[in-house]
Parts: sequence; C-alpha cells; structure tokens
Amino acid sequence: MRKIILGILGVLLIAGAIFLGKYFIDNNQKPKPKFKKIINTVFVSNVENQSVPIMLSANGNLVAKHKIDIFSEVQGVLHTSNKLFKPGTKYYKGETLLSINSEEFRASLQSQKSNLYNLITSILPDIRLDYASEFTKWESYLKSFDFKKSVPKLPEFSSDKEKYFISGRGILTAYYNVKNLEVRLAKHQIKAPFTGVLTEALVTSGSLVRSGQRLGEFIDTSVYELEVSINAEFADLLKVGNTVQLSSSNNTTIYTGKVARVNAKIDQVSQTISAFIEVKHPDLKEGMFLEANLKAKSIDDAIEISRKLLVDNKAVYTVKNDSILKLQAVNAVYFGSESVVIKGLENGAKILSQPLPGAFDGMIVKINKK
Repeated sequence: MRKIILGILGVLLIAGAIFLGKYFIDNNQKPKPKFKKIINTVFVSNVENQSVPIMLSANGNLVAKHKIDIFSEVQGVLHTSNKLFKPGTKYYKGETLLSINSEEFRASLQSQKSNLYNLITSILPDIRLDYASEFTKWESYLKSFDFKKSVPKLPEFSSDKEKYFISGRGILTAYYNVKNLEVRLAKHQIKAPFTGVLTEALVTSGSLVRSGQRLGEFIDTSVYELEVSINAEFADLLKVGNTVQLSSSNNTTIYTGKVARVNAKIDQVSQTISAFIEVKHPDLKEGMFLEANLKAKSIDDAIEISRKLLVDNKAVYTVKNDSILKLQAVNAVYFGSESVVIKGLENGAKILSQPLPGAFDGMIVKINKK
C-alpha cells in the first residue's frame, strides 16, 4: 500500500511539473510585433506638352554711359566754383567745376602778346615801302589787337614774298607761341562736358594741384549701361536695337532697355559673349544690380519643371496606376537657374510636382487628391 501511494504521488508530481512548465513557457512567449504599413502621399501634376519659350537670364551692375575722370593738366592752387566740389553736387554742361590759380601764367601770356604786338609794329614801315598794297590790312590788324581778348587770326598772305618777309621777322613763331599759351590758360578752368553729378572728389579748395593729378569723377545720370554675358550659342539673338526687360533684385520694378552694342569677341574660357544694354530712368543709380531677361526661342512639345525634380539630369519620377513610382527617362533640353525644360513625356502622364525624399523606382505611394 505504501509503495502504491508513493507511486501515485510521483506520477502526480511529474504531471504537475509538466503542466507548470507548460504554463510558464506559454506566459513567457512575447507576441509578434505588428508593423503599420506607411504609404507616402505625393503631389502630382498632369503633363501637357506645349511650346515653351526660353528666357535667357543675365545680370550685372549699372555703369554710367558717360563718365569721366577729372585730371589736371596744369599746376597751381585750386579754387572751387560757386558750388562745393563734393560728391553729389550737380553741374550743368559748360559750368565750371574747378578753377586753378592762373595769375602767373596769365602774366606770361600778356608778355608774349606784347612781344607779338611789338614785332608787327616794327615791320609796318617796311610793309608801307615794300608792300604798300598790304599795309592797310596789317594796320587794321594792329588796331583790332586787344590784350584782354584772344589774339585774332593773322591776315591772309597775298603772295609768297609777303609770307617769307613776315616769317623771317619771327612773327609767325610769336603768334603760335601766344596761341599755345592761350590753350594752356584755358586748362586752368575745368568745365563740365555734360550735365551730371560729381561722384568722387579727391581735392579741396586751397590744395596745391600738380599736373596729371586725379581730382575726381563726374558722371552723366541720364543714361546707363548694363553689361551682360550670354552663352555664345545664342549670340545670333543679340541684335543692336532689340528691346530687353530689366528687373531689380527684388523684382518690384521693371525697366525697359535696348541692346546698344555687342562685343564681336567670344570669351574663350566661359564661351560667352558680352552685350551692353542701354537703359534710361530717373530712379536708376550707378552700381545698381539689375537682371536682364532675353527671349531666346521656343521649344515645341516640352514642359518646364523645377530642377529639383530632375534625377541625375536625365530622368523624372512619374506615377503609374495612381500608386507606383516609375523612374522615366527624359531629354533635358535647356537648363535655367531654377527650372529645366524637358521632352519625352506623354500628355496626361502624372509627374511629381514636389520632390519626395527617399523615392525609388517601384515605390508604393498615394496621390494627394486635394
């Protein structure tokens, strides 16, 4: 009986251990994780092939068409005109910009005039005797001689004998010496060659000016030029007189210019050609940054998209069956600064309108219907 009881207890103990072990094993198993399938939503647009105009964009800084550097050709103490010789001062054509002290030079000129006057006076008796018919004109020349005015032109010679006689007395040399000094005297006053504004002043009143010294810069504010560089491929589009639309950096103001000059030489490094666009507007200033838009040509059966949508410059993503991305090869015809013109897509095809990070060929997507 004892053995039977112990055997039954052993069997019960083993069965309980088995059930207890199975219970712990079942409770220790972790449930398999369930992953939620994520499908990206994309924005698409339908392809509509059409004629796309190519706009060439170029930019640069405005430069005054008429601009001069002011230099002194004589030496002396500087005296300004009635207006201050400072940047921003406006001068009209013919108005004096600067005046250099010329008292010493003027005295030298008067001395040479007096020498010429005396030479002509000294030959009058000989002219009366040897060239009686020419005496009247030389006498009239002396009477019209005014030391305060420019020396009048010498009378015309009636014969070679008269010419040789006058030249032999040194009158021609004295006359041209005076004319040379008069030209030099005029350079003591610097006048505005056109109406404009002083943009740079390097001297002040009372300064000692030396010959060849740069004094400032003077520009015409009525007309400006913009130099732009265009790909040599479109050189035939740059015709003198063509109208060009110019815009400021923030695209708030549009100006109209025209092609004034085209350089005949192509830059060997960049393979570009320079064109100069002339523009007039009261709001323009030298140094202003402008962008020029030139209409080049039109490309048929093409569309224009953002350069961000182009993959390796040769393909774009399209959506097949409204759910699968497909990498479609295209032909990139023209690259702009932010866009590209492509060909090779069928009308009605759905193309991504916004870049999709991590996109790949065959990716499952959902189209945003809104």
